[in-house]
Amino acid sequence: MPVASPDLPLLYRQMLRSRLFEEAVRDLWQAGRIPGEMHLGLGEEAICAGVVMQLQSGDAMALDHRATPPLLMRGVAPERLIREFMGAPDGLCGGMGGHMHLFAPEHLAASSGIVGAAGPTAVGFALAARQLRPGTVSLAFFGEGAVNQGMLMESFNLAAVWKLPVLFICKDDNLAITTASDSVTAGRLADRAQGFGLAYHATDGSDVTTVWRAAAKALRRARGGGGPSFLHFKCRHPEGHFLGDPLVQIARQPGDQLRQMAPSLFKAATRGRGAPVTRRVGSLATISRLVGRTALKAVWGRYDPLAQCRKQLKMSPDRVAAIDQAVRGEIETAVAIAAETEREQRTDDRDFVR
Repeated sequence: MPVASPDLPLLYRQMLRSRLFEEAVRDLWQAGRIPGEMHLGLGEEAICAGVVMQLQSGDAMALDHRATPPLLMRGVAPERLIREFMGAPDGLCGGMGGHMHLFAPEHLAASSGIVGAAGPTAVGFALAARQLRPGTVSLAFFGEGAVNQGMLMESFNLAAVWKLPVLFICKDDNLAITTASDSVTAGRLADRAQGFGLAYHATDGSDVTTVWRAAAKALRRARGGGGPSFLHFKCRHPEGHFLGDPLVQIARQPGDQLRQMAPSLFKAATRGRGAPVTRRVGSLATISRLVGRTALKAVWGRYDPLAQCRKQLKMSPDRVAAIDQAVRGEIETAVAIAAETEREQRTDDRDFVR
């Protein structure tokens, strides 16, 4: 049976919602209104939309530390997410989860900041699906750095042995935080996935059409009892691993950042004790290569999933502009609601203190 064509206007709308929402979150974080670290899914919009928008009632999602786009696309209200990020009691999880540990029981969705934890969670979801909700599936989202975690590989094994309806979705930017993944991961991910008996498919994670088609085949296979799949999507994170990523800061402002770091780097490279000089020089060379690689990734160009989708739309400029305006209005309203609630809460707190 051929795979149906994706609804590109719908996918574009969801990708744009995710992009504008996370840009708003970035602004709030930079303004100091969201505490702690912040890991955004910027650059993953096509992967999330191409998979999540095909889910049905009863399907479940096990998410990683970049859970915002899938939750938003699955139906979680944006203002509830913002309030959660602010640590507010009226947030999605009562302000207790931050942005990495989010739970939406009504959508059968859970996220964790523990690397690789999406694997066993998704396997549990998939086992429950087969027993309680035949025909439904579960998803596990993770980065390529997580494939070296034992619990994720155990999840591959159990899913294959039990032939569970689960999709393992790898979002690969070839950086495990600030370490090049190919320097710490042996072999090919294709060989590793297929070695566990998983159906494997790799494609460009910045093209929502190819993502949608790959996911459609894997979902149909899982719903029909064909077992688990490993979907390998390449992507880029323009903000790096987290907001304020030092590699990104150096790439964007090399003069300012290097002036601050140069004394410490020089001192570490020339001190009397420690590793041999050759190893220290090698470390500096590795840092330079990482900065150069980060600088290249910061240049979106054809790797921007939203720009790619916009080019594929067979719509008049006026219709695209109408979608843009509607989505921008939705996100601005959500941010305004969250901000107003924050002001009201601060006023209530001051009155209570008095």
